[in-house]
Amino acid sequence: MSGLFDLTGRTALVTGSSRGIGNALARALADAGATVVLNGINAERLKAAETAMAAEYPPGRIHSCAFDVTSDLEAARGVAWVEENVGPLEILVNNAGIQHRVPMLELDVADWERVISTDLTSAFLVGREAARHMIPRGRGKIINICSVQTDLARPTIAPYIAAKGGLRNLTRAMTAEWAGAGLQINGIAPGYIHTEMTQNLVDDEQFNAWILGRTPAHRWGTVQDLAGPAVWLASDGSNFVNGQTIFIDGGMTVVV
Repeated sequence: MSGLFDLTGRTALVTGSSRGIGNALARALADAGATVVLNGINAERLKAAETAMAAEYPPGRIHSCAFDVTSDLEAARGVAWVEENVGPLEILVNNAGIQHRVPMLELDVADWERVISTDLTSAFLVGREAARHMIPRGRGKIINICSVQTDLARPTIAPYIAAKGGLRNLTRAMTAEWAGAGLQINGIAPGYIHTEMTQNLVDDEQFNAWILGRTPAHRWGTVQDLAGPAVWLASDGSNFVNGQTIFIDGGMTVVV
């Protein structure tokens, strides 16, 4: 691998990485040489993910830390654990997120707040704790996982749309405050990605046809489509890229 994109010796934390896109991003960083800490709130599922990944990489390269990313105290504990037990945190991927589908007129406030807390506030909490350690060292990469819903809207997912739109501006706010200290903070906005969690949408003939027709690339994205951009943003190859949200959507957001 080119030295420009080599992550050997760097410690990365990926939130919400026991499965799905988060797990794929963790593997991409590990493939580029990083030592990776997986995170989730379900300790049993997280441990299983760690065991599976650890079998594929040299000893000491894969770790896990279960903590609630929506709690300021837990976020501080989790980042401190990484610093003390694994190494200086140089790469943070804020990936944790949930979805809740219901029309706004029927949306319970508690469900609104739960999605906002998980999808937006968590990035502020974990990102802030990571920055407390990164800033004195004068380097660090924070990657916030946004969505095409950062820029677009669909019915029944209002809190998710609000959270992902907010995440793009949180990325900009982090840049405004921390770029001068040597940090790069950027976002990745995946389009519709085929995973085990979206399999039901792929299997829905009408929805699948809509995706294929709406996307200029005429296909669903794969988790591998996200690997290269994530490694780039985590590497020295993006050292003057700051405050940007990169859409990886097959062209969906640029056509009408």
